[in-house]
Amino acid sequence: MVNAIDSALLKMQGITKTFPGVRALIDVDLTLGHGEVLALLGENGAGKSTLIKVLSGAHQPDSGSVSVNGEAVEIRQPADAERYGIAVIYQEFNLIPALSVTDNVFLGNERCKKGLFVDRTGQNQLVTNLLEKIGVDLDPDRLVKDLTVAQQQTVEIVKALSRNASILVMDEPSAALSHKEVDRMCATVDELRGQGMGIIYISHRLDEIDRLADRVSILRDGCHIATMSAKDVERDELIELMVGRKLENEFPERRVEVGEPRLTVDNLRQSNRSEPVSFEIRRGEVVGLTGLVGAGRTELARVLFGADPHVDGKLSLDGKPLRLKDPREAIAAGICLLTEDRKEQGLILGLSVRENFGLPNLDQFNRAGLLRQGEERAAFEKYVDKFNIRVPHSEQRAGYLSGGNQQKVVLAKWLFRNTEVLLFDEPTRGIDVGAKFEIYQLINELAAAGKAILMISSELPEVIGMSDRILVMREGAIEGEITDMKSVTQEAILSLAMGEG
Repeated sequence: MVNAIDSALLKMQGITKTFPGVRALIDVDLTLGHGEVLALLGENGAGKSTLIKVLSGAHQPDSGSVSVNGEAVEIRQPADAERYGIAVIYQEFNLIPALSVTDNVFLGNERCKKGLFVDRTGQNQLVTNLLEKIGVDLDPDRLVKDLTVAQQQTVEIVKALSRNASILVMDEPSAALSHKEVDRMCATVDELRGQGMGIIYISHRLDEIDRLADRVSILRDGCHIATMSAKDVERDELIELMVGRKLENEFPERRVEVGEPRLTVDNLRQSNRSEPVSFEIRRGEVVGLTGLVGAGRTELARVLFGADPHVDGKLSLDGKPLRLKDPREAIAAGICLLTEDRKEQGLILGLSVRENFGLPNLDQFNRAGLLRQGEERAAFEKYVDKFNIRVPHSEQRAGYLSGGNQQKVVLAKWLFRNTEVLLFDEPTRGIDVGAKFEIYQLINELAAAGKAILMISSELPEVIGMSDRILVMREGAIEGEITDMKSVTQEAILSLAMGEG
């Protein structure tokens, strides 16, 4: 790799950005070299997104400078960033599902022949050439709506290449990818690096940082904390730099005596074609549920929450039969689901955190048909203290909170109902490492209080670090159970998930 300091592709110096009442960036520097992967790390709210929006032209800095290939540039709008070879791939892709791969790549930048008609043959050939360049086999005529998330991500990369981007920013690129897709994505990043592209890689998944990054740059509270060679820094040191304090372990220790069965699932079948599923979750136990994307984990959780029907099998809670027709009956029985997509299904982002807390608990604050907002607010604020929810006041809109604090609000609204069985679906997706540790501590405290917890996760270190037992799903069925948590490996879990165990 060319030394990023001696031969800088990109330099951002002294970047400061202030919003009303908030200093989002304070004199931040960033340097990116040709053919380098620079990991940009930090907790949610550290300033990463603001810095990238300054680079992309979405925000104007209060002060500071940007240079590309040694020349000072002014980026006042996204079109300026594109002109200087800067492309950003966000978590939410900027694609039109009803259009083909090629049409999405050239949307707004069509190639014409004789000045009048779109050169569709030429465009298709260029997309094919670019796909070959990064080693991906994909039909340029396929509609984007028919593509996997990983394939859609590839379309975004090809779009950047078609516009001669030399600087690529990837924001949480693996958040919704399977393990195999992550491998393919990492191979693509390596291909781009080998071709001299500079890549800023933002991720909360430290395994990927170990695998891909040449250097790491860390932000905290809007300030640049450190930049160093990735091979010279240990994971514990990275975590400490990000959160500003030392975490002794990535996963908190837990010593809970597991008790009698609480939730029992007996030969549950989601459809006439599915295999029966049987397992139990005991008092004080955290059962990890994992598998490849499409294995049926979320579908199972929805059945257990009464959101989807099942055709056969029995459920029981504390030895008593359960017949769940809808989520309302599950909630009344003491079962709650913290959904995989908390922004779409777990919260109403335009409402305040108090209102979100109160929605499933309106019966508790209703007096003669009137909502007692004071009681609702007082109840919520107890959880603000208990869970260390970082929110300025109870009327703050939920959409303005970080992922970790949003997850705590969702958890608070369920626990107010004395929930006994908690179904966590991807509990730390999109959450920074410091907030993850706090969520893990809350899960452990709930287990210590005798709750029964099913933790669905695609992050294998999380599953291994937090579970008392692990269930591995494949094609809608339980492929295997792992009880020896002292010697379990990620490889063993993946073997079961792929049907090789």
